[in-house]
Amino acid sequence: MPRNPAVVRTVPALRRAVDALRAKKASIALVPTMGALHDGHVSLVRLAKRRAKRVVVSIFVNPTQFAPTEDFGSYPRTWKADVAKLAAEDVDLIWHPEVKAMYPEGFATRIVPEGPATAALEDRFRPHFFGGVATVVGKLFTQVRPDVAIFGEKDFQQLRVVSQMAADLDLGVKVIGSKTVRERDGLAMSSRNVYLSPEERRVAPELHRVMKETAARLRAGEDVAATMATGAAIITQAGFTLDYLEVRHARTLAPVASLQDGPLRMLVAARLGTTRLIDNIAV
Repeated sequence: MPRNPAVVRTVPALRRAVDALRAKKASIALVPTMGALHDGHVSLVRLAKRRAKRVVVSIFVNPTQFAPTEDFGSYPRTWKADVAKLAAEDVDLIWHPEVKAMYPEGFATRIVPEGPATAALEDRFRPHFFGGVATVVGKLFTQVRPDVAIFGEKDFQQLRVVSQMAADLDLGVKVIGSKTVRERDGLAMSSRNVYLSPEERRVAPELHRVMKETAARLRAGEDVAATMATGAAIITQAGFTLDYLEVRHARTLAPVASLQDGPLRMLVAARLGTTRLIDNIAV
């Protein structure tokens, strides 16, 4: 039987637990999550175990990154299943704070990221989002004081924002991206995929298929603007409401005009019914 990881819910208890994990100068990896864990999260934990002696997983549905119209209240919460998955992976510690532990009465400080956070991608549609992400991740980094932190590449702009923040603020954390884990039909794994109806679930992999096809056309030398416009039209015709389909510089997320401006990343966000899906691939 797997041993359940220790669970802490207050900052003082977390500090004591982390100090104990650091016995004999053991390295620590942090995997920040909002729970509702799936195989993509498990892949992050496994990478963390390869990069450090001890692994801490945070589970916290962060209210500051949700707009009032978004799904904070209904976001999937699967605590018992999450603990079972982490126990099976032999995680050392779960940091599971309440909102009042992260944002106590009188909390008045925010991190306002720029650079990749203002690339006119996710920030154009969710202007509140990266301020909430940067603030909570900044707190997680100072609370846990990990040597490395693992983030999934599926949220690619988020990965770039967090990496920039850690470097700019000298937080002493190496941020590592982990490859997107996909279903057999190509759909990127996401906790929000449970919102898809059976028919929407059948359509959803079209997003990844069109991205691969569009990337292949770009690599074959076709015009960037025309090729991206064609890909966007195909996605819309498939039944998605497209927020964006863009090819950007993979490090800065700046717009590009040709493959010579690379390394490049193609990023997409689109709604299928009430579910918003995001994805990205290297070009």
